[in-house]
Amino acid sequence: MSAKDPSRIPVIIGVGQINDRADDPREGLDPVELMAEALRRADQDAGGDWLSQVESLAVVDQIAFRHLNPVVGAVAEALKISPGHTYQTPLPMGDSPIMLLNEAANRIGAGAVKVAAVVGAEALRTAAKLAALAKGGSPSDHNKMRARKKKTAASYPAQYGLVAPVDIYPLYENATRAAWEQSLGEGQAESGVIWSLFSKVAAEHDGAWIREEKSAEEVCTPSATNRPIAFPYTKFMVANSSVNQGAGFIVTSLAMARERGVPEDQIIYVGHGAAAHEHDDILQRDRYDYSAGMEVSLTETLRLNQMTLDDIHHAELYSCFPCVPKMARRVIGWPEDREATVFGGLTFGGGPIGNYMSHAVVAMVQKLRGDHESGGANGLLFANGGYATHNHSIVVSSRPLEAASFPQMFDYQDAADAKRDPTPMLDEQYEGAGTIESYTVFYNRDGSPRDGVVVARNPAGARFLAKVAGNNHAMIAFLTDGSSEPVGTEGTGERGDDGLLYWRSA
Repeated sequence: MSAKDPSRIPVIIGVGQINDRADDPREGLDPVELMAEALRRADQDAGGDWLSQVESLAVVDQIAFRHLNPVVGAVAEALKISPGHTYQTPLPMGDSPIMLLNEAANRIGAGAVKVAAVVGAEALRTAAKLAALAKGGSPSDHNKMRARKKKTAASYPAQYGLVAPVDIYPLYENATRAAWEQSLGEGQAESGVIWSLFSKVAAEHDGAWIREEKSAEEVCTPSATNRPIAFPYTKFMVANSSVNQGAGFIVTSLAMARERGVPEDQIIYVGHGAAAHEHDDILQRDRYDYSAGMEVSLTETLRLNQMTLDDIHHAELYSCFPCVPKMARRVIGWPEDREATVFGGLTFGGGPIGNYMSHAVVAMVQKLRGDHESGGANGLLFANGGYATHNHSIVVSSRPLEAASFPQMFDYQDAADAKRDPTPMLDEQYEGAGTIESYTVFYNRDGSPRDGVVVARNPAGARFLAKVAGNNHAMIAFLTDGSSEPVGTEGTGERGDDGLLYWRSA
């Protein structure tokens, strides 16, 4: 078959999303119900009567109602469909929707299916409220990612507080700021500008969870409503997972879309994508000021689609925490003051764990449809999952993409691996002198420092962790007041009575 055979050209023809804000959690929709409704809306958006023809149904894993898993069969049952191919991702990773879009496009391009659907949802807001109603429950129970870790023996990083994404991404934030030779104020100002633009987009999008514009100063300044979380991040800088959101989309071939009468200005073409990942173990990363997987994912996606930055009219740069879009924009040259989202980001658009990018696909499709009269436009979708681990990018367009040919290989792991520096040895038993590679400080709900952690290298280059006691006021101040850059400074790890290593200044 020719690459230009319309029956092998994948296009998005329907998108749908839902926000559920039930005051009584007992009336709230669970993830299965949210997913089903999102696809019903996608079906309506595509003109109706597409769901009965879905041959491939792919679902993003959910954590809000774990007892329902796997949910893909329940979603199919709720929609009264029987697709021959069903799949649920093993984990709720942020790159999942883009990976599933790429895989759906490949199935269309290979002629394996004619209609594919991708969907996901979380109902952590409802789950938290239900937990609060139960004996011993509390609103904090929605943090399922941290709670699941607590059920297992504490790993080496967990002993030092590195458990959930919000604990780990600050290591990249502080390392990149130092590598870019920014002061703390300059680094925070950049985050503030980007996040303020996110809030502006969210305020104008009816699918966003928080529709309230924030200034850069409001984003960066700790307050009663914007408490510090993990240095240097405040609440307004981190993903908002306490949402009930679902989103999905329908992919078919250009031939079938036209046969069914889908208007040309509703059809969005799927371009090439590229994926690469970092080591799952955060302490087995080569560095924290750069991600080879991210760079390869973005640059290969542009190359495969024969595009440069000038060809990209809209972008969604994943935004669980500021370091991610800040790193990504530097890879492709995206300006700081240019909107890097079409939905509002994971703080304001909403952060439904692994399914945010489904909402971004919905918003991007809507955005591109509006560009038809001006001759069409291209959109770049960059997704990131895990702990800055998984990277997957793709281009979609309101006009045919000459370079696109399906099925396509999107795994560029070898290229990413070739770009990495050697990984330093990890020495969990080390005690002695070292140099700070990165760090963060964790805060209590009242805004007071709980404790901190330093990632350091010993004189032989081996990596180790050291704790910073919350009552070590001088060290906490040194790490957070911005008077000097802590990364690269020397100190000593000394064993405490609890067996952990504690960081002391040189």
